[in-house]
Amino acid sequence: MQHRRIGFRNYFTRPLLTILCMGFSSGLPLALTASTLSAWLFEAHVDKAAIGLFAAVATPYTLKFLWSPLMDSLRIPVLTRLFGRRRGWILATQFALAASLLLLAAASPAINPWATAGVALLVAFCSASQDIVIDAYRVEILAKEEQGEGAAMVQLGYRLGMLASSAGALYLAAKVGWSATYIMMSALVSVGIATTLIAREPEVKNAFHKTKGFAEWLRESVIAPLADFMKHPSWWQILAFIVIYRLADAFIGSMTNPFLLEIGFKKEEIASIVKIFGTIATLIGTFTGGSMTVRFGALRILFLAGLLHAATNLCYVWQAHVGADSTVLAISTSLENFTGGIAAAAFVAYLSNLCNVHYTATQYALLSSLAALGRAWFSVPAGYVAKYLGWSWFFSLSALLALPGLLLILILKRRLGDPSPGV
Repeated sequence: MQHRRIGFRNYFTRPLLTILCMGFSSGLPLALTASTLSAWLFEAHVDKAAIGLFAAVATPYTLKFLWSPLMDSLRIPVLTRLFGRRRGWILATQFALAASLLLLAAASPAINPWATAGVALLVAFCSASQDIVIDAYRVEILAKEEQGEGAAMVQLGYRLGMLASSAGALYLAAKVGWSATYIMMSALVSVGIATTLIAREPEVKNAFHKTKGFAEWLRESVIAPLADFMKHPSWWQILAFIVIYRLADAFIGSMTNPFLLEIGFKKEEIASIVKIFGTIATLIGTFTGGSMTVRFGALRILFLAGLLHAATNLCYVWQAHVGADSTVLAISTSLENFTGGIAAAAFVAYLSNLCNVHYTATQYALLSSLAALGRAWFSVPAGYVAKYLGWSWFFSLSALLALPGLLLILILKRRLGDPSPGV
């Protein structure tokens, strides 16, 4: 089979640059309801075990497949007519996201942490809804052979958005406080809004037509996409793999900032190290992952990156022993972001190539919802594990959680081969 030429020029096309900016808008809210919010809760003297429970606010990411059929088939008056089906929905979710972040800026976790959790849940719902349409837009706007580069660009944008809402937010919080920081994060949603306004609408038409009633809508919007996906051989093993692949990373996600703050780092130190070393490693990792996926196939790269990324969790065991050592944190951050970037780019490419373009939003929402399941619920006990076992055992255990996902990759590769381009 003839392979496409791999080069960085492939990334500088209008669709891929659009995907980059939309990825930024998609990644921006995640840390604001996860690691950044956990730092705010820690400084508000919320109990460590309770901070772990806040991982459950990510529940909308795991359930978004429930309302994705609505976003796949229904139109929004005015917005759909002016901007198209995909862009109209993206704009609606982005304005809602900006408004919900302003509400979170007004929260008081020290006084009422559970009210804060409620608003964070609303932010997650708006964010998950935005993801549904952006993911569908990306899959539809790109050709099949471009999905590797598309995965790299969306992950690069996603991680830059997370960088702004993690390292950037920590730095701002040290200077202007948490409420002002969340107001500024709300303003950054304008990056996605501006991108959506100038982007072009995909030409792909979905398989839905005007329905005669609820039963027909249910059959065409919900049952047909799920039945279509179940045509994949070993579809249940694919779903199981999607759920558990990033489990090791998800387990430590909400507890890393409390860990670093507890051992003596200041917010500005964490932000500076993550900003410098995390950004460089993310850039290299995502482009490397996208290019390697195009050349070698997603499953091969998922196995290699998953193994290496799980090993980086052990760097935090080293960190726990040496304390607030900036050099160790720089090494840990670089390795984590590099291997995580490779894994994320390959994972997105793998999910994208499993989807039928006629049911893009529904099928991708289902797959990415399952991927978020580990982050939202399997990580809920993380605070209790850290509290009662200590940090060293906590991070050691997290590395072992990668093994089931790696085993399933070997099973899928042997039974199905690799559906990705380039193999």
